[in-house]
Amino acid sequence: QVQLVESGGGWVQAGGSLRLSCGASTSILSAKGMGWYRQAPGKQRELVAIITIGGSTNYADSVKGRFTISRDNAKNTVHLQMNSLKPEDTATYYCHLEFILESYWGQGTQVTVSS
Repeated sequence: QVQLVESGGGWVQAGGSLRLSCGASTSILSAKGMGWYRQAPGKQRELVAIITIGGSTNYADSVKGRFTISRDNAKNTVHLQMNSLKPEDTATYYCHLEFILESYWGQGTQVTVSS
């Protein structure tokens, strides 16, 4: 069973920055993509950012220009650099790893942005 371990969440004031990391217990070299999703209380889980095996990235409109996703294949890790954080970014952030036939979720890390 593949495990994803997230870290880097916490509390920050609006305008601040956080860097989330997600380490996989398996090689991500053949992964179709890795990404970050978030879920705020009472809302559906939504895509934040993804990065494909080829390095292409895609972001939610709400985070474009503020968040940057990157992957380190050698360390089986994906990062999410979050700058200019806003209160509406408050949510539980989940790492997602997708292979051709299966996918995995992390346990989630809380991000709280105060105004």
